[in-house]
Amino acid sequence: MATGQKLMRAVRVFEFGGPEVLKLRSDIAVPIPKDHQVLIKVHACGVNPVETYIRSGTYSRKPLLPYTPGSDVAGVIEAVGDNASAFKVGLAACQIARAYGLKILGTAGTEEGQKIVLQNGAHEVFNHREVNYIDKIKKYVGEKGIDIIIEMLANVNLSKDLSLLSHGGRVIVVGSRGTIEINPRDTMAKESSIIGVTLFSSTKEEFQQYAAALQAGMEIGWLKPVIGSQYPLEKVAEAHENIIHGSGATGKMILLL
Repeated sequence: MATGQKLMRAVRVFEFGGPEVLKLRSDIAVPIPKDHQVLIKVHACGVNPVETYIRSGTYSRKPLLPYTPGSDVAGVIEAVGDNASAFKVGLAACQIARAYGLKILGTAGTEEGQKIVLQNGAHEVFNHREVNYIDKIKKYVGEKGIDIIIEMLANVNLSKDLSLLSHGGRVIVVGSRGTIEINPRDTMAKESSIIGVTLFSSTKEEFQQYAAALQAGMEIGWLKPVIGSQYPLEKVAEAHENIIHGSGATGKMILLL
């Protein structure tokens, strides 16, 4: 380490495993941005389920050890490397869909969660902890069905999703925590499709396209991030535990630095 080089705090993972492998260090050298990079002074970092899978070593994407977890942050750009010109941030499918004129149905497991879903653009919300909530959705949408379902927990809901789709409808799998048995015939009559997505496979051009749309939404005002549980950096292990085993999210879970 160069003499006089600035140090920072960071969570580091030296081995894959449970939340206990998350180690808060205060002796990490502040990086210097290289070509096409920017240096961000992070004020808050999002906690996502996928980060717990990566940390455990069970995910298809395994970073080189040691590494610092975190795929989305908010902060201030402090330094810019050569040839770095486009740097944007963003979030929120419900707000985006409403802004583009789509009819939106949402689900939540608590009264507070249902209020948040409605406040952020949904036309109607259902309680997915009710035994008959799928029947209520079918009654609401009628015979046509639903064109697009963004599925956050496919290992629980995928079979039910297929029964809700319209002809040519699509299930977009954003999250899954295990396996599920489905009947492929449920896709045939409606010629529906199941599509998996991950940000890690996006091209540079696709990232720029996403960023431009989200930046526009923030500037115009229809995109407004919703903050949920907040944890100090010292409680990163607790945050990783709660994102998986908690009673449900009511906004973006974040770590505050």
